[in-house]
Amino acid sequence: MPAPISLVERSPQASAEQIVASLRPPRQFDGATFESYRPDPDHPSQREALERMQGVVDAWVSPKRRLFKKAPETKPGIYLDGGFGVGKTHLLASLWKAMPGPKYFGTFIEYTALVGALGYAETVRALQGARIVCIDEFELDDPGDTMVMTRLLGELAAGGTKLAATSNTPPNALGEGRFAAADFLREIQAIADRFDILRIDGDDYRHRDVSGHAPVLSDDEMDAELARFDGTVALDDFDALIGHLSNVHPSRYIGLVDGVRALGIRDVRTLQDQNDALRLVALVDRLYDQQVALRGSGTSLDRVFGDDMLGGGYRKKYLRAISRLMALAGEQPA
Repeated sequence: MPAPISLVERSPQASAEQIVASLRPPRQFDGATFESYRPDPDHPSQREALERMQGVVDAWVSPKRRLFKKAPETKPGIYLDGGFGVGKTHLLASLWKAMPGPKYFGTFIEYTALVGALGYAETVRALQGARIVCIDEFELDDPGDTMVMTRLLGELAAGGTKLAATSNTPPNALGEGRFAAADFLREIQAIADRFDILRIDGDDYRHRDVSGHAPVLSDDEMDAELARFDGTVALDDFDALIGHLSNVHPSRYIGLVDGVRALGIRDVRTLQDQNDALRLVALVDRLYDQQVALRGSGTSLDRVFGDDMLGGGYRKKYLRAISRLMALAGEQPA
């Protein structure tokens, strides 16, 4: 097996055009279509949401005018409100695929990172003219970022861009924040009247068990585990990796993990600095999008965020990241 690479030695660079071009559904949704969505018969709202989303495409792509009867109003925005694992992202990716371009799909964090990298005015110029902009996991816990996103979406919608969003419902929180529509509408009040709300009930289709802890390996076990994976693997010390993240803009984190099949992280510890923790959340999202398997030594990966952080304003972000860390820690070679 070739020697593992180091993410710390990567310094990805990307132009504005490349960053914008990367705004598309993550690869685990390559096969997502309306036809491949499987509504749970025990939860009729899933079938209703599917049919409404298909109707939205018809209304947005080829609106029909009636001679004697006014067509039902379809707002330029759609918001999917529901629990974790009910297929919101699948439906959002399906909508993106069904719409003509130019079109963009990204998480809330990716769009705010884009603004941070390009500046607000340049981001507006880069996204103007899009037929649709999809925002997955709309964050409701940072007033500043929410205000920037609301302003951005308002300008795009004024230019005719259609909007679609899902909420950031926290996993593994016993239903906490299960439905976030009221919060979403309150936080985006300046453009709230542009959105129709679709509520989707259901259980997490993954039936993911996020109890317990991610395995903690010795150095020898780490090497043996990474050797099991085909393709490029990476191995880094936790503190060095966290330090490197501060030198790479979050919009370029995708370049850090590009082509990596598995990542080993040595000497994991519980973070104390909020900025370090939020950068790690952004990296975990990119690792999850690319389905990069994780292995760790030191502290268990699910304990990387301290109790103070889990009880603070970014609780939802950290809970989502823990769920994803646990999932990637269980990823096995194909």
